[in-house]
Amino acid sequence: ALSCLYVILCNHQPQVFHPHVQAIVPPVVACVGDPFYKITSEALLVTQQLVKVIRPLDQTDAFDASPYIADLFACTIKRLKAADIDQEVKERAISCMGQIICNLGDSLGADLPGTLHIFLERLKNEITRLTTVKALTLIAGSPLKINLRPILGEAVPILASFLRKNQRALKLSTLAALDILVKNYSDSVTPAMIDAVLAELPPLINESDMHVSQMAISFLTTLARVHPDSLSKISGSILAELIALVRSPLLQGGALSAMLEFFQALVATGTASLGYMDLLRMLTGPVYAQSAALTHKQSYYSIAKCVAALTRACPKEGPAVVGQFIQDVKNSRSTDSIRLLALLSLGEVGHHVDLSGQPELKTVILDAFSSASEEVKSAASYALGSISVGNLPEYLPFVLQEISGQPKRQYLLLHSLKEIISSASVAGLKPYVENVWALLLKHCECTEEGTRNVVAECLGKLTLIDPETLLPRLKGYLLS
Repeated sequence: ALSCLYVILCNHQPQVFHPHVQAIVPPVVACVGDPFYKITSEALLVTQQLVKVIRPLDQTDAFDASPYIADLFACTIKRLKAADIDQEVKERAISCMGQIICNLGDSLGADLPGTLHIFLERLKNEITRLTTVKALTLIAGSPLKINLRPILGEAVPILASFLRKNQRALKLSTLAALDILVKNYSDSVTPAMIDAVLAELPPLINESDMHVSQMAISFLTTLARVHPDSLSKISGSILAELIALVRSPLLQGGALSAMLEFFQALVATGTASLGYMDLLRMLTGPVYAQSAALTHKQSYYSIAKCVAALTRACPKEGPAVVGQFIQDVKNSRSTDSIRLLALLSLGEVGHHVDLSGQPELKTVILDAFSSASEEVKSAASYALGSISVGNLPEYLPFVLQEISGQPKRQYLLLHSLKEIISSASVAGLKPYVENVWALLLKHCECTEEGTRNVVAECLGKLTLIDPETLLPRLKGYLLS
């Protein structure tokens, strides 16, 4: 019956149950006190859900929860304090009390500090620590702004110590807890607490576990925004690990996005020796030092994205750096690695910033199409497409014109067009759809199979922009 009630509570709006709360609460409270652990455990799960029903935090509601708070709190605190109970009951009592404080903490008055100190004790226990970390994360994120300050001084160093434990779930939950604590209680988090956490971070930032790395980087981003002074401490081993991770071929998706956000937050702090040019040198240094080229092509893409993120955060620095990249592509003494990075960086910057004010840009990129290196040619093709997204009226007609007039470069130019169709906004592309469609159809019967394949990809992606008009046309061509 309790399991059934739990499923019903989870799958309906809180308002549905408000007329029945008076009837539901007493038997559930009685079950929490049942001697059989299975019933207690299930009843605590139902209680946790009931708390969300009587005081939903995501909607303003006229329902008066006050008559039920004392009973729900009393039955849960009894189970929370009990030392000799079943492991599952212990964990569910912690989770349930976490939910009670999160949703009803402003009504607990003098009971709150004592309950938080019980959480502190549970945090020190190896068996209950993971559940307690999750409960504290829930409380710290509550819109009721529960006062956790009395326990922070002791809790944060304990949480920091969890980051070196060989338990992945604990590391992830702890990073989430620290992130929300720093975000919502920044006035009470002292430099000493932050130092304790920073000391544990370097081993967590590496390619062997991208999710843990992502959470650690997100925590650093939060720190940069709310405690910028503390970032002067990261210029040693933490920054070295971050730069090493940027060069990893495995950096992509959520971890890469977190890295870009971090660099933007870091450069905005104005920390000494961590300014725009300092970070740019750290990122691009190995490529320009002309030591061994980076092993993986993906590394160049990641560095270019970081360069673009920094440039977007510091728009005044943009023109000079873009000018330097253009010179690097033109320079006959530049290695293929330098050209590759410069082209990709131009593409990433141009995707977000209009580069039409750079008169040489088109010529320089088209010249790179003639490079002996396939990777440089591919990077030039990507760069032209990406830059076009930053100013479609300027660059898209130019790309279409080049496709028609430069048969030798057609394959690379079509790849540029594919990048434009994939990345530009639907609204931006709409006015050009007919012209692009006509051009692609003209090249459908090209003798080169590679070119035909790119045309097919472009047609498919273009159809998604206006499927109602273009899909019937595409079907028609299948019959011809």
